[in-house]
Amino acid sequence: MSSLHPILVRPSTWLVLAIGSLAGLAMFLWPLLTSPPAGTAHNAEAPFVFVLVLPLVIAVVLAELSNGGLDVKAIAMLGLLSGVGAALRPLGTGTAGVETVFFLLILAGRVYGPGFGFVLGSTTLFASSLLTGGVGPWLPFQMLAASWVGLGAGLLPRCRGRAEIAVLAAYGAVSAYVFGFLLNMWFWPFGLGTFGGAGAEPGLQFVPGDSVLANLHRFFLFTVGTTTFGWDTGRAITNVVAIGTLGTAVLAALRRARRRVAFHPEGVFEPA
Repeated sequence: MSSLHPILVRPSTWLVLAIGSLAGLAMFLWPLLTSPPAGTAHNAEAPFVFVLVLPLVIAVVLAELSNGGLDVKAIAMLGLLSGVGAALRPLGTGTAGVETVFFLLILAGRVYGPGFGFVLGSTTLFASSLLTGGVGPWLPFQMLAASWVGLGAGLLPRCRGRAEIAVLAAYGAVSAYVFGFLLNMWFWPFGLGTFGGAGAEPGLQFVPGDSVLANLHRFFLFTVGTTTFGWDTGRAITNVVAIGTLGTAVLAALRRARRRVAFHPEGVFEPA
């Protein structure tokens, strides 16, 4: 017998993921809860997010290795899909928000489960950033947000056929905007004027010390009123089109590989 998922997420692993995700979300949203000093940016705490993300991924891997939850075949599959995702990303980077890396992450998370999707999100973004030279203070935020995309794909309800493709395409569109909103939040309180001349509009600026709802309202106006929304829309369209056209074939290939690889085989002993 074998498990359907390369990474078996046990209750202890869920606890680690929950704590790490809450800490990471706090790194995105802390300016809303406290007034950041003037002239600061996320560059200062980005290394701390890196320190959060990488040990979290390593902790998942090592915990499952020690408990028999991850075998060599699962590690090989993780490396293969991370490499494919890293190779796909340069195909769309810098072109109207077209990003070809997320549809594979969503489909792999769907087939191989939430734990695998979470780890794959971080490893894919890290590998692709090394390949494209996109290493910077934004990278740990991208890694964590991509990990949540892969995690969510593994938690979608069960369905097959056209219904499954429709659910995955809808998730691809929603997750594209959520990913964009999170990445906007990491720089919005500090980097006004970077996109669409937002710094010239007082109604779109972050106001230190103002209420959370008031700043969230300004953030919403900033997000939908500047060019960042166009990039998010391009990402959403790419996900929907890629999943709609390639989803059935890719899902079948991933599931075929899952059956042949037979993760976590269990020996069955029969009496002589």
